[in-house]
Amino acid sequence: MGVTADAEGVNVAVWAPEAEAIEFCLFPSAAGDLCGPEERCGLPYREGEVWYAHISGVFPGDRYGLRAHGAWDPETGLLHNPRKLLVDPYARALDGPLRWDPLMLGYVEDEEDGSPDASTGASSYVPSERDSAGVVPKGIVAAVAAPPSGTEGDRADPAGNRPGHALADLVVYEAHVKGLSAAHPDVPEELRGTYLGAAHPAIVDHLSELGVNAVEFLPLQAFFDDRHLVEKGLCNYWGYQPLAWFAPEPRYASVPEQADAELRELVHALHAAGIEVILDVVYNHSGEGDEYGPTVGPRGLNNRGYYRLDQDFGYINDTGTGNTLGVHRPAMLRLVMDSLRHWVQHFGVDGFRFDLGATLGRGPFGFDTQSAFFQAIAQDPVLAGTKLIAEPWDIGPGGYRLGEFPEPFSEWNDTFRDGVRRLWRGESVGGTNLGSLLLGSANVFDTGVRSATASVNFLSAHDGFTLADVVSYNERHNEANGENGADGHGENFSANLGVEGPTDDPAVLAARTRRVRAMLATLLLSQGVPMLLAGDEMGNSQAGNNNAYAQDNEMGWVDWSGVGRDAADPELPGLVGRLIDVRRRLPVLRQRTFLHGGERADGLRDVRWYRPDGGKPTPADWDRADFHAIGVVLRGAAGDPDGEAMADQVLVILNTGCDVDFVLPSSDHGAIGTWRLEVDTARAELGAETPIDGSYAVAEQSVVVFCRG
Repeated sequence: MGVTADAEGVNVAVWAPEAEAIEFCLFPSAAGDLCGPEERCGLPYREGEVWYAHISGVFPGDRYGLRAHGAWDPETGLLHNPRKLLVDPYARALDGPLRWDPLMLGYVEDEEDGSPDASTGASSYVPSERDSAGVVPKGIVAAVAAPPSGTEGDRADPAGNRPGHALADLVVYEAHVKGLSAAHPDVPEELRGTYLGAAHPAIVDHLSELGVNAVEFLPLQAFFDDRHLVEKGLCNYWGYQPLAWFAPEPRYASVPEQADAELRELVHALHAAGIEVILDVVYNHSGEGDEYGPTVGPRGLNNRGYYRLDQDFGYINDTGTGNTLGVHRPAMLRLVMDSLRHWVQHFGVDGFRFDLGATLGRGPFGFDTQSAFFQAIAQDPVLAGTKLIAEPWDIGPGGYRLGEFPEPFSEWNDTFRDGVRRLWRGESVGGTNLGSLLLGSANVFDTGVRSATASVNFLSAHDGFTLADVVSYNERHNEANGENGADGHGENFSANLGVEGPTDDPAVLAARTRRVRAMLATLLLSQGVPMLLAGDEMGNSQAGNNNAYAQDNEMGWVDWSGVGRDAADPELPGLVGRLIDVRRRLPVLRQRTFLHGGERADGLRDVRWYRPDGGKPTPADWDRADFHAIGVVLRGAAGDPDGEAMADQVLVILNTGCDVDFVLPSSDHGAIGTWRLEVDTARAELGAETPIDGSYAVAEQSVVVFCRG
C-alpha cells in the first residue's frame, strides 16, 4: 500500500473502494514550491478495493499527493471531491506540517457561522470548487529501504543497539520531543525543539544519570493543526490529530525533509545509552474532525470505510475529537498493523502507548477483548516482545476499561494517580486503597493470567497538572488556551498548601518540597511499571495549566533553568536518581508476580504491614482519620520461583502526618542482619547509613526505605 520505489519508478496502491477514479499527482521538487505545475496520472488498474499502477520516472525525493473522483452524496456518507489534494495515509514522509487553511474544506462554507452554505442549492452541503493543492503538504517518495543490519533482534536499528529491558525493570519517562530540549541552555539553539535536540548529550546524559531506561514520546506521527487553534494563534502542540500514520512529524526536524533520518538518529542515540523508545500512537481518530472539518486524507478517499458512521451517516464520536476510525474493518486494521511494523522495523522503536485504547477494542457490538485489533496484535511476529501500553478509556459507551485489556498489554493506571494524590493531601490509607496501590493494584489487574507489570503507575502525565503544580494549585488555570478556563480536568486532587501558585513563603515552599519528594518515592517504590513526567524530577511547572495541549511555548516546555542552580529543591534530581537506583538494586521492589501476603517456603510472608508501635494494623486502623504512618515489609513473592529465591527484605514507611518514632520490625523467622537505611526523603542529601535497630524518627510528610538480608 502507498507509494513504494523501485529501480524504475514507483508502485502506487490506494484503498478507495467507492471512488470512480484515483489520480497520482506529482509536484516539482523545488524547495518552498507548495504547488507549481502538477502532473496527474490516473491509476488504471483495480483489484478488489485497491487502485494501483506502476509509474515510471518517479524517484525518491519526488513530491506527490492523491485526488479521488467519485460521488458527492453526504446523505449516504460519500464525500469525494477531486478539487481537494489528499495526503496519502501511507506516506513515509511529508515536506511540511499539516496546518488548517480554508482551502482544505471539501464543502462550501457559510461565511457567517461556518456551517455548510444553505444558499447554494437544495442541498446545504455542496462540494467546494476551490483547489487545495497550494496549502496541503506533499508526500515524499521514500528511497528503497536498505536490508536490516545486525541480527534479527535489532529490528533494523543500524546502530545495532537495542537495550531490551524486561518490562518489570522499566522506569518510563514521558516527554514531548520538542518540549524536552526547546529551553535547554546547553543544546545549540538551532537544534532546540528538534529530534536532534532530544538526541543531544545534554539531554541523553541527564536521562542516563537519572536512571530512566525508557522514554515515551508524545505523538510523532504527522498531525494536523486544528482550525479553532490556528484561528486563535495557537497550534496542536501535543500532536493528537494524526493524518499520516507512517510519516514522522516534519516540524520536529532541523530540516523538514530530513525528519526520517533525524528521528532514526534520536532512536539510535537513546539506544546507545541503554534507553528504550516507546511511541504514543493515535489510531482511534484522525485530524479531519467532524463534518465541518477539512478534507485532506481519509475523508476524501473513502469516508464510509475509514470512519465509523451512524445510521444517518453522521460521525460516531467515541473519541471526543469529532470522528472515530473503523479499526475493526480489515483495510483500516491493515493500515494500523502496517504502521506499527514500520515504526518498529524502520525506526527501531521498542513499544507503543495506544491513545484511547478502548476505542481500538470496540467493534460494532462494543468493547471486546477478542476484537480484531487485539487478535491482530497478539499474532504479529514483528510486534512480539515490544512494549504495549493502553490508555484504557474513551468517552464512548462503556468506555472506562481499566484492568480489562488482554495480555500482553499494560495499562495507564489513573486510580494510582488519584489515590496517591489523595493520600498525601490527607485522606486515610484505607480510603485511598494504599495497600493495593503499593502492590500493583492486584484488585484491578490480577486476573490469574496477568502480571504486576500490567499497571503503569504515574502521578502526572502530559494531560493534567505537573507534579509541582499538584502541590501549588487548588484550581486549574487554563486561560491561555482561549476556552475561558473551562477545559481540562475539573478535579485534580491537588492542594496548594496555603498559597495559590508561586510564593516566597519558606514554610509553604518547605511543605511543597516534602510532599513532592514523598509522592515521587511512593511512585518509584510501588510494584508495577513507574512513569515519570518529564521535568517532574526538577520541579517543572505549567503555571497551573492542566491542559497545555496548545501551549508550544515556555509553558509547555521543560524548564531546565533550575537544575542544580536555583530550583526550589535543587536536591530533587539527585533524590529521584537515588530512588531509581534503589529500585534497580532491590528486585523485591519490581516483581512480576502479585504479592498477596502468602507464606513463602522459608516461613516468611511476602507482605507484612506495621503500625508505628510495631503492631499489626487492624481493619479499623486503615480507615482512621488520624492513622497517618504505616510500614510494609516486602519480600519475594510466595510460590514464585524467582520470588522465593530473593533473600532481601525491604521496609517502606510512609508518613503522611506529623513526625513519628517508628519501631522497626525486629529480626524474625531467621531474618539476616539489621536494617540498613537506603533513602529518607526528608534527608535527601543522605545516602545509606550505618545499620539501625530499634526505632527511627520518621519526619512529617516523608517516606523512608530500609533493606536487610
